[in-house]
Amino acid sequence: MTAAAAFFYLFASVTVASGFMVIASRNPVASVLFLILAFVNAAGLFVLMGAEFLAMILVVVYVGAVAVLFLFVVMMLDVDFAELRQGFQQYLPVGALIGAVFAIELILVVGSWTIDPGLVQAPLGTVAAGESFTNTAALGRVLYTEYAYFFQIAGLVLLVAMIGAIVLTLRDRPGVKRQNISVQNARTQAMAVETRKVPSRQGVEV
Repeated sequence: MTAAAAFFYLFASVTVASGFMVIASRNPVASVLFLILAFVNAAGLFVLMGAEFLAMILVVVYVGAVAVLFLFVVMMLDVDFAELRQGFQQYLPVGALIGAVFAIELILVVGSWTIDPGLVQAPLGTVAAGESFTNTAALGRVLYTEYAYFFQIAGLVLLVAMIGAIVLTLRDRPGVKRQNISVQNARTQAMAVETRKVPSRQGVEV
């Protein structure tokens, strides 16, 4: 067994075990820590495949931002997890049915999945002969040429999700001032600026 194969089995086994512990752990903080461990090992798999840029993005974005945010939210919010688990037995049959459907779909997809020999022989078929590209440049060329429209659609979906999260969490609270966008847009210079003639050595009554 080569060193690359040994590292692949090591990273893959740790990733699968960490993913299982994310849903099996009773402590939510431990679940987030196992999720971070799964992300780090998935980044190791990307490095073995030669996708160093994706590995660094996975560590910086998901481990350094998303997973740490999850960790802070879980640790700072006073969530009664015992109360959340009260309906576990009630929804267990429905959850088991949905899980079985997903398991059957995964088995069917994996069983009928094959690798195109052409992709294995020429993984960088869009790159001309003699051209040398870094991993980041090759990814950017494919992302912003062949998949430009899909990239824009993904950004639009994320924008809509962000706006929806803001709208759903926005609540009116007494005593808290809120901006009125229409009133602000309708302001003119005369409404925004008031000129007062102040006599010398006298204050201004507000």
